[in-house]
Amino acid sequence: MKWHHVEMGKVANVVSGFGFPREFQGLTDEEFPFFKVGDMNLPGNEKFMTTISNTISGATLKRLKAKAFPQGTIIFPKIGAAIATNKKRVLTQPSVVDNNVMGLIPKPHITSLYLYYWMLQFDLRSVSNIGPVPSMRKTEVERVSIPLPPPSEQRRIVEILDQADALRKKRAEADDKAARILPALFYKMFGDPATNPKGWEQKPFDDTFADCTAKFPKLQRNAYHQAGKFPIVDQGKELIAGYTDDKSLVTAVEQPVIVFGDHTRIVKFVDFPFVAGADGSRVFMAKKGFSPAFLAVQLELQPIPNLGYSRHMREVRRLHFIAPPFELQASFAQHVMDGRQLLRSQAACSSRIDALFQGLLHRAFTGDLTAKWREAHMKQLLVEMEAQAKSLNLRMEL
Repeated sequence: MKWHHVEMGKVANVVSGFGFPREFQGLTDEEFPFFKVGDMNLPGNEKFMTTISNTISGATLKRLKAKAFPQGTIIFPKIGAAIATNKKRVLTQPSVVDNNVMGLIPKPHITSLYLYYWMLQFDLRSVSNIGPVPSMRKTEVERVSIPLPPPSEQRRIVEILDQADALRKKRAEADDKAARILPALFYKMFGDPATNPKGWEQKPFDDTFADCTAKFPKLQRNAYHQAGKFPIVDQGKELIAGYTDDKSLVTAVEQPVIVFGDHTRIVKFVDFPFVAGADGSRVFMAKKGFSPAFLAVQLELQPIPNLGYSRHMREVRRLHFIAPPFELQASFAQHVMDGRQLLRSQAACSSRIDALFQGLLHRAFTGDLTAKWREAHMKQLLVEMEAQAKSLNLRMEL
């Protein structure tokens, strides 16, 4: 028994978001959530969109000639560098999205989470145009071919992948707890850098950091590889985003550096030779009197406002940084180095779990994952497939 393969437009409505004027932003108690593309990065929105920064009323929606998309809609970036992040999320309630976002509204023939998991292994860049500003067209997405098992088998695939995804979530929660150890120690030793309760001397950005971004050649994301001689560090969540064998892109530095995500606000302490990823990766060195490890944690704790996928460097340059005695910074830096050993071990474990999950995704959509289950339920599945073929005007292939 072979699954049907259909164009996306047969099983989902492909929709685009709407403009969100600034005068309507910032409200939190209106009828519908309004998600901007950057909200996919917020804590709690790793899969389901549950963290809400903006809401909008039904009356304002009418005024903007916009509308809410239903619960179960799959959303993803449709323009700019955000496409390369390949983020996909699920709406948990009727919600509005901005015009940097595209959505898939499942039709009755496909379950929302089956479509979500299939999208996880689909590379958005494969349907984006090549140009200075990448973008995706509705017609291109509608033509994407997707495997369509019978409804019962879709639910079985989702059940298995949900269980595997729950393990990934538990691993991520353990990683998050470990990642909070160093910030807690920083607060204990130095206080909150934003309020400086211990009265340390403070210095502006330019007296604290040397912005050496221009010294680092940048590698475009489409040139990343899964393996190679030299790690790539960019503004994404993972410390290492990929690898390359191009030695000419590796910049030798005398001390550890700090990589800051101009779009994402993610901070990384890097103490090994690396290649900088393009678009938004800023590279800083610590000036005299500062420990790089100390500054990396302090920068991470600074209250940098979330501007979505806009650049944040102008906000960083407005900050002031505490400057306690270097000996105290060095003591904290040693704790950072000890903690990194634990984090590296956890990262290796997380990588193995992610690799296993990717393997399950591949097996799920080739039919291998549910092969034995399919054999045991063949009679029921054939009936469902016949109904599916009739409804979608497809030819049965046994």
